[in-house]
Amino acid sequence: MTKRPGVLTLMAILLSAATVIAAVTGMSFVVPGTFLERIWTLNRAAHAAFAAHSRVSGALLLLVGFAAGAAAIGLWRGQRWAWYLAIGIFAVNAVGDLVSLLITRDWLKGGAGILIDALFLFLLLRPNIRAFFSRPA
Repeated sequence: MTKRPGVLTLMAILLSAATVIAAVTGMSFVVPGTFLERIWTLNRAAHAAFAAHSRVSGALLLLVGFAAGAAAIGLWRGQRWAWYLAIGIFAVNAVGDLVSLLITRDWLKGGAGILIDALFLFLLLRPNIRAFFSRPA
């Protein structure tokens, strides 16, 4: 078996963290009135944007958490589908950051998000990572 590139371990860890964050924020909307709502003191503007449709927002955040968790596990195991899923997650996130940038004109936050997404996509599309996922199962 080919050794997993270190960048995939890093991606799996980051996607695992994203899983926890999305699950906690999603649950704060799905089950309101719990201690989980305290997290929104960190980003009141985001809470206001999500709160208008709290149940739908919560469900979507839980879905994002599920996708990130699945990608993390799959990357850890070297599954090709997880590589595609991770690329999709970071590509969609980049589009979201671009739309947010265009709407809010927050160049620091939007620009940083786009650059981070671009870095993750660059790393996932490196030749050694492509070769790792092109190997026979």
